Amino acid sequence: MKLGLCGNGVDGGKPLVQWEGYTWARSSDHCQMGEKRGILMKRVAIGSDHAGYELKGFLSHELAQRGFEVTDLGTDSAKPTDYPPFCISVGEVVGRGDADWGIVLGGSGQGEQMAANKVRGVRAALCNDPYYARLARRDNDANVIAIGARVVAPQFAIEILDVWIRTSFEGGRHKHRIDLIAEYERSCR
Repeated sequence: MKLGLCGNGVDGGKPLVQWEGYTWARSSDHCQMGEKRGILMKRVAIGSDHAGYELKGFLSHELAQRGFEVTDLGTDSAKPTDYPPFCISVGEVVGRGDADWGIVLGGSGQGEQMAANKVRGVRAALCNDPYYARLARRDNDANVIAIGARVVAPQFAIEILDVWIRTSFEGGRHKHRIDLIAEYERSCR
């Protein structure tokens, strides 16, 4: 595993985050890693309904172990519950800028994505495989990832997040499209 450090290797007294062979600086810093250059989205908000409860715990633990700041917005048990309040809460935290990105989990991830997308500034994408995670970040600058806990095994969910975290927004022709979405959003609300 190739690891590197930016500057002195600390971020406000905390070690920099290490993920899949890369060490990243906080969201406002850049880190040169051989041929790779990236910005870390370090603060993560996560929420789920009962179907995503176990996967939420697994992903929260994995991300915390890697140095991410994880804010768990519920649910707090596998007892049946409705997903919209939890997913909207994740969207609100991301939309306010209190988290760099979010994760919403449920049975399929589809309804969770829809609920999060009701929040201004949220670009939630259903990513039940790494290919969609790459496209969502690279082409659409998605800031919330939805994963179906009844569709994706925990280890595969980590693979999907690996791709999500390593992929940066390409900008270029895609930026104009994202700007059009934001313009419409501002005019409607």
